[in-house]
Amino acid sequence: MGLIQLEDMEFFAYHGHYHEEQITGNKFIVNLTIDTGLEKAAKSDNLEDALNYQEAYNIVKQVMMKKSRLLENLASRILDALYERFGIINSATVKISKVNPPMGGQIRCVSVTLSR
Repeated sequence: MGLIQLEDMEFFAYHGHYHEEQITGNKFIVNLTIDTGLEKAAKSDNLEDALNYQEAYNIVKQVMMKKSRLLENLASRILDALYERFGIINSATVKISKVNPPMGGQIRCVSVTLSR
């Protein structure tokens, strides 16, 4: 077993509960950890034996471009899409951070982490 980690993926998107957030947009940081078997790819040095992390990135990117009102929903949709595409995931964790959220005060980000 092993971990594939895609760290600090940045997206500008239009997620949020408030109407203004869905119009002005915001910066989001996504971190993804996938627990999967790496042994076969490690021995063969062949992409067909691996979980293609470029495909995983593209899945995250596609999901990030479709609006959600809640980060929880967004994280769940990312995990759904990853599990649908890759049959070799043992578990996965996604963390989504909204940078400078509209909280009425100084806050760097708010984050939601979902594992499955």
